[in-house]
Amino acid sequence: MELWPGAGTLLLLLFLLLLLLLPTLWFCSPSAKYFFKMAFYNGWILFLAVLAIPVCAVRGRNVENMKILRLMLLHIEYLYGIRVEVRGAHHFPPSQPYVVVSNHQSSLDLLGMMEVLPGRCVPIAKRELLWAGSAGLACWLAGVIFIDRKRTGDAISVMSEVAQTLLTQDVRVWVFPEGTRNHNGSMLPFKRGAFHLAVQAQVPIVPIVMSSYQDFYCKKERRLTSGRCQVRVLPPVPTEGLKPDDVPALADRVRHSMLTVFREISTDGRGGGDYLKKPGGVGEARL
Repeated sequence: MELWPGAGTLLLLLFLLLLLLLPTLWFCSPSAKYFFKMAFYNGWILFLAVLAIPVCAVRGRNVENMKILRLMLLHIEYLYGIRVEVRGAHHFPPSQPYVVVSNHQSSLDLLGMMEVLPGRCVPIAKRELLWAGSAGLACWLAGVIFIDRKRTGDAISVMSEVAQTLLTQDVRVWVFPEGTRNHNGSMLPFKRGAFHLAVQAQVPIVPIVMSSYQDFYCKKERRLTSGRCQVRVLPPVPTEGLKPDDVPALADRVRHSMLTVFREISTDGRGGGDYLKKPGGVGEARL
């Protein structure tokens, strides 16, 4: 007589136990809810990339495929109850190449980027993203530019090629000049690659500022709820006549203007909450 259930029965029992456990964790553990939401966010993007790949493959690697990715990703903000409000979109130059620079807070930046992304604009991303499964292949097909930040010589060579592409193919590029995600409620010092690129190509810089996510997202607190984010497009900064020696001052000037706007839109009740006003808060310490 068999005393222990078979493997199939054990798997069924474990599955049923998991079905009972997940709702309990969802309602009783904010941390578990955060991890579930982030896991679904990343998994859903990978799944959408699988759907996008055969559509994008029809025309091969082409910046126009970014329109397909944008169309497929726009709905995610509604799934999470995050309202993205765009202001200043009229500042985009209508018919010329330019370099977009934006602050970088988390992977949720993708939501604001897709909401405001202009035509024929592709991000510059770290090379590691290329190996991120279906997402990497979809990004490659959409013309995303990958650079190896650990190999400075290669990165400089790629940026020189990008400068030529901007002018010959009427392409815009999106760069996060902080170089990495910043969860501290301010802006890290800007790396100068994007500004060297704009000066080399003699094209304008379009700063874009996304308000703080602190009222609905905090990685440290394991919190992701519904909320509001404001995306502000600032007037373009011309680079005509500037030389490489002017890049440090240019980068500092753009960062200062972006940080000023970031403080404004992160404390006006329309994205970001009032955490920057709290004495001793993270934002105040960095500002």
